[in-house]
Amino acid sequence: MNDTELAGFTARIQARLAEIADHSASEKDAQAIVELDQQAVGRLSRMDALQNQAMAKAQQANRDIETRRLQAALIRIEEGEFGYCEDCGDTIPKARLNLDLAATKCVSCASG
Repeated sequence: MNDTELAGFTARIQARLAEIADHSASEKDAQAIVELDQQAVGRLSRMDALQNQAMAKAQQANRDIETRRLQAALIRIEEGEFGYCEDCGDTIPKARLNLDLAATKCVSCASG
């Protein structure tokens, strides 16, 4: 992979990381503690709020995982290991990297 292609992947990874950070910041309130206020909110409304909070926390956990994977991809770019399978060492096709910027395995190793 040439320097121009690596720079393109780096820019896409950084853009995705910024997008994830923006999402996380905008969803901060959804993860807040649900207050128990029997006068203002009924039992079912509170259950809805708790369910929404749980979903927001699960989405944040998924964003955290993606962030770690993308940061690891940036490290692989710096170390010259980006685009190579971590199992067999073969080149990961660019089409696969375009679909998953953080892919660490070629198609054959990923499929088992």
